[in-house]
Amino acid sequence: MKAVICKAYGNYRDLALEDMDDPAPGPGQVLIDVRAAGMNFPDLLLVQGLYQMKPPTPFVPGAECAGVISALGEGVTRYDIGDRVIAYAMNGAFAQKIVVAQEALARLPEGMDFDVGAGITTTYATSYYALKQRANLQAGETLAVLGAAGGVGLAAVELGVAMGAKVIAAASTDEKLTLTKAHGADSLINYEKEDLKAAIKDATGGKGADVIYDPVGGKYAEPALRAISWKGRYLVIGFAAGDIPKIPLNLVLLKTASIVGVFWGAWAMRDPAAHVQNMAEIFDMFAQGKIKATVTKRYALEDFMQGFDALANREAKGKLVLVSS
Repeated sequence: MKAVICKAYGNYRDLALEDMDDPAPGPGQVLIDVRAAGMNFPDLLLVQGLYQMKPPTPFVPGAECAGVISALGEGVTRYDIGDRVIAYAMNGAFAQKIVVAQEALARLPEGMDFDVGAGITTTYATSYYALKQRANLQAGETLAVLGAAGGVGLAAVELGVAMGAKVIAAASTDEKLTLTKAHGADSLINYEKEDLKAAIKDATGGKGADVIYDPVGGKYAEPALRAISWKGRYLVIGFAAGDIPKIPLNLVLLKTASIVGVFWGAWAMRDPAAHVQNMAEIFDMFAQGKIKATVTKRYALEDFMQGFDALANREAKGKLVLVSS
C-alpha cells in the first residue's frame, strides 16, 4: 500500500508518499480500506513535533478516516467484513489501509459520504464536547467563535446554531466570513480590519459574549477575553496563530469568568461512553440537516502536500480530506 511517512519530526515538507507492507489486524482490531481521511491542524503540529502527543518515528500521520472493513482480527464481534465505518486512530490514516481497534470505530451513518464521515470526528467531536460538556452552552446565549471558517471553527458555528445560541463568527478575511454566514452565523467580525473587543461588545449590545470559542490564540485572545460577559466561559481550543497567549488573570476575576481547557482526545479516552453519546447526537443532527459537515477541498492521496500547505498557511476553510483511489 501507499502511505504518507513522517521519518523525523520537523518540516512537513520532508514528508514522503512511499510504498509499505499492508498492515495486518491483531486481536480486537480490523483492517480498513481507507476511502477518505480528514486533515486537521493537529496533524501539522504532530509532524512538526509540536503536538501534546509524540508517536515514535517513523509513523504515518492522520487521525481520522472513513472506509470499508476488509479483514478482521481475532475476537472482533462488533463488525463484519464489508461494513462502512468511521475510524479515529490518532495517526495512521494518511494511507490506503489502516488497522484500528474495534472500540475506535463508528458505523458510517446512512446518507453520509465517505469524505464527510472522514472529516466529522475531530472537528465536530471537539467542538461539541467544548460547547456541551465544557461550556454548558444554553439556548439564547451568545457564542463568539474565533477562526470561524476553519475546521473546528465552522463546526462550532453550526453546532452553536443547532444548540439555539446566537453565533458571532470572527475570521481574518471577508471571504471566510461569507462562508460562516452560509452556515448560520448571525454576526460577522473581520478581526484583521475591526477591533475585536469593540466588535463583540457591539454585536452583543454591550453585554459581551457568554461563550468564546478560541482555536486561534495569539494576539486575538486577550481582546476577545476582554469582551466576555459576566460569568462567561472562555474555551481554549488551540493556537493556530502560533503564539500561546499570556492572559492577565484580573480579567477573569473582574467578570467572574472561567477559562476552560478543551482536550477532546484525552477526554474521549477517559470517558468513551460519553464520547459515543456525543457522536450519536452529532450524527442525529446531521440526519436532521441541522449541521452540514461541509468538505470544502478534496486532495488525492498523492497530493497530500497541498493539504498541508493549506493548513500551514491558514488557508483552509471548512474541512479538508485526502481521498484514496
